Amino acid sequence: MNTIKEGVLCECGKVHPESRVGFSIKRGAICDLPKLCADFECKKAFVVADENTFAAAGKKVCSVFDENSVAYTKYIFPSEKLEPNENSVGSVIMHFDDKCDIIVGVGSGVINDICKIVSRVTARKYIIVATAPSMDGYASASSSVIRAGLKISLNSRCPDYIVGDLDVLCNAPKKMLAAGLGDMLAKYVSICEWRISNLINGEYYCEKVASLVRKAVQDCVADPVGLMNRDETAVKAVFYGLVVGGISMYYAGASRPASGVEHYFSHVWDMRAEEFGTPCELHGIQCAIGTLMALKLYEKIKKITPDREKAKRFVEAFSYDEWKNVLSSYLGKAADAMIALEKKEGKYDVQKHSARLDVIIENWTKILDIIDEELPGAEYIEKLLDIIDCPKRASEIGINEKDNPVTFAATKDIRDKYVLSRLAWDLGVIDEIM
Repeated sequence: MNTIKEGVLCECGKVHPESRVGFSIKRGAICDLPKLCADFECKKAFVVADENTFAAAGKKVCSVFDENSVAYTKYIFPSEKLEPNENSVGSVIMHFDDKCDIIVGVGSGVINDICKIVSRVTARKYIIVATAPSMDGYASASSSVIRAGLKISLNSRCPDYIVGDLDVLCNAPKKMLAAGLGDMLAKYVSICEWRISNLINGEYYCEKVASLVRKAVQDCVADPVGLMNRDETAVKAVFYGLVVGGISMYYAGASRPASGVEHYFSHVWDMRAEEFGTPCELHGIQCAIGTLMALKLYEKIKKITPDREKAKRFVEAFSYDEWKNVLSSYLGKAADAMIALEKKEGKYDVQKHSARLDVIIENWTKILDIIDEELPGAEYIEKLLDIIDCPKRASEIGINEKDNPVTFAATKDIRDKYVLSRLAWDLGVIDEIM
């Protein structure tokens, strides 16, 4: 990560903040916890885990604390299926021991997201002991949570330290190893869409941050067989890449370097699961499927010649009132926040669309060049997913693929972020390509 000069004006025009998060990725890293607590001048730890993560690493954490006379209180979630929602955050707050001056989370995505919020609310230091190289949120300053049924990125807090004990990480379930690589594959699309939005909307973009992420992805895909064989070097590369993904978001001040439309497929599936009890999978698995879906859609986009009149007719015929009804029916109460966001954003405004369309048509060749430069072929990703035994279609995780078109259309409403579905809507082809 030495390509980023912290606290110095970058070529992108931004002064990247200093990343205060420390991390270690090695065998026996959990044994360093007492020293880390001492370095942070903390006397008592609040250990948070669920039943699975406590078995994977929490017992070892408590044992190390016992052996070194470090005081602690622990809270183990009793739920078999833990969700990052208001109830889970509230449970930790209700059990928090205010004599504790540092929080030690033991887990991966959900535990980390919850603990980052609790760390911010309680103003306590925070260490995450990773139990799987499964997602890129370890080092980010936000939490991916479900609030009032809507999957959102909530400002929380970066961990002060990330403990990546390879004795634990190499023994993570193979599905979680696959999920980690799946989350890294998503970065192909996220960087592509970041550049496209920069071209169309003038959105902030940093090539140095993008290069940091590209290099991490390259290292992650180098040995998928080794990853599945729990090879230490391969596992370390994926975990390091996931840490880099989180830090890149911190440098950019946004999630752009690490997530795009492929993540929004995952978010829609999560929101429907929360509202209606429909199937869902690990975040990284869903991102892998979403990445493959996005790559196939981009291949269709590349065959399109923008038609100004067609796009204008499509937009003029578009009924937002009808679309709001579709969103509400498909997502339930999660649609309310998306509808409220549109009131502020106004992306469906005819004049705003016309201005974007002018830029798109004028720069179509450049857009195609960005797609070619950033995205691998769908066949390449399919082969990678086969190697890591990762599902490739939504139907493989129990999702009805007849819903894919409305899922894709809903992705344009989740955040104020220009992604593939918005480009397809602007071109008037969103109903054609899925």
